[in-house]
Amino acid sequence: MPALASRFAPARLLTICGLVLTLAATMFAGSVVSPNASHASALVSAERAGKAADWAKTRQGSPYRYGAMGPRKFDCSGLTRWAYKRVGKNLPHSSSAQARHVKRVKRSNARRGDLVFFSSRGGIYHVAIYAGHNRIWHAPYSGTRVRRDKIWSGNVFFGRVR
Repeated sequence: MPALASRFAPARLLTICGLVLTLAATMFAGSVVSPNASHASALVSAERAGKAADWAKTRQGSPYRYGAMGPRKFDCSGLTRWAYKRVGKNLPHSSSAQARHVKRVKRSNARRGDLVFFSSRGGIYHVAIYAGHNRIWHAPYSGTRVRRDKIWSGNVFFGRVR
């Protein structure tokens, strides 16, 4: 009888695998995205991003404090996180982690409310909210306050929040 059992073991295994795959497909059917589906709906609208920029502007003059996320004191990623939270989007609290929550866009396609990431030697060291016209809202560094500045570096990339 052991020879008979070993002969049917692969068939049983395939049947079990088929059942598991069917169950998994049923459970995740609503979340599967076809390869040709547009991801545009997953990105924040221009109106919502613009409102995030407006929220950042309301914090003008707030002091910088490392690790602070508002509402009265901010670091750079704390400001972007706080502003986007006001429009219903949750972002992590670090510039490099926030970079993983955006879709990169060309500078020529950047719009108010997109995030601007500053990099050096392959690492991201600062994030800000694009205010339009080559300007940003940001919490620069210790001893300063939230303000609007010109983009001072060519080592930046723009990202649209997902």
